[in-house]
Amino acid sequence: MMSDILKNKKKILIVTECFYPEEFKINDVALDWQEKGYEIDVLTLVPTYPEGKIYPGFKNSFFYSKDKYKNINIFRIRAVTGYRDSLIKKFLRYINFMILGSIIAVFNGKKYDYIFGWNGGALTDMLPAVLIHKIYNKPTMFWVQDVWPDSVYAYGFKKTKILSIPLNIFVRFMYRNISSIAISSKGFERKLKPYVKNDLKFSYAPNWADDLNDDLDPANIGSPGKIHFTFAGNIGKVQNLDRILEAYSQLSDDCKNKSQLHIIGDGSHLEYLKAISKNNKNIIFHGKKPRTEMSRYYKASDFLIISLIDKPIFEVTVPAKTQTYIAAKKPILAIINGDVAEIVKENKLGVCANPSDIQNIRSAFEKCINMPESIRSEFSINNLTLLETTFNKDNIINKLIYKLVN
Repeated sequence: MMSDILKNKKKILIVTECFYPEEFKINDVALDWQEKGYEIDVLTLVPTYPEGKIYPGFKNSFFYSKDKYKNINIFRIRAVTGYRDSLIKKFLRYINFMILGSIIAVFNGKKYDYIFGWNGGALTDMLPAVLIHKIYNKPTMFWVQDVWPDSVYAYGFKKTKILSIPLNIFVRFMYRNISSIAISSKGFERKLKPYVKNDLKFSYAPNWADDLNDDLDPANIGSPGKIHFTFAGNIGKVQNLDRILEAYSQLSDDCKNKSQLHIIGDGSHLEYLKAISKNNKNIIFHGKKPRTEMSRYYKASDFLIISLIDKPIFEVTVPAKTQTYIAAKKPILAIINGDVAEIVKENKLGVCANPSDIQNIRSAFEKCINMPESIRSEFSINNLTLLETTFNKDNIINKLIYKLVN
């Protein structure tokens, strides 16, 4: 009888560039579906993200190797290393997975009942999934985390005919050869509409908020009794922190004395930001902190800052810190346009500002500094409500499996 049960278990192949021990939400999806009774295989790379170095305990085989993670079968394709500071090697990383993954898919795809692609990076990573759909007519679903072709141009490639024509053909081929699609940002739908089949329906499946440790004491981040603003994450040009620091520096002495701005993280723009704000004692740089400690800094903050520069691609981008801040149940200062601003406005989670308008950013700081505590508390309650509904982990994973198998 047990053999009959095992024989009847539905098999799902997950195609993803990254998987355990790399920390991505697709790990939780795979484990949840396995617990629901599905047999899960994963087609991925030997783990190297984000440093571009092979993780301890792993090694490159000539073609691919097999291992297991909690009874999940993993096919690990040899990885290209050293891509962190090399655009050529980054390109080779994508081509490598596309070609070698497609070979494995062609020879092994027939045995699966469903194909699920976690599209967290380059769309080329999803070609193995598309080929299985084309050759074996297996139900295939993408969970889209990034939008092509827009993201290609956002990374600095010029939109020329030589690039855009073949790129559009490839994107259209990929999105028109799947059965269903889930998007992590509502704005993705209008970007992808020109490339999908007319009858393909979009499902909204945002990334959920990770649990934070509420038992930890707040960090001692600055002067007590002040309004504390905190930005946490990568510190690069696209985070727009130079404008934010300039706007904060323009506050009246009264507002400055009532507040402090905290920058937590590391990145290519850090030293420049330190240089331009060295004379402002209310702007404090804390460096990079362990993820396990971050809930202490969120707890000590009054407002958490989300910011990106004003570019069309970022209007449909929902940074992962959005859900993290919601989980922290703190008011949000969203210095960003597009989907994140809509989430904050519609659900009354905090204050929004135009990322290109320094005066508007300054006004937003002033509004937050002078805001009654009762309104801040209301924002926190609204965060909790959203955490239990739209960004609930179980609801999202259940929605994904329902859309895949129905």
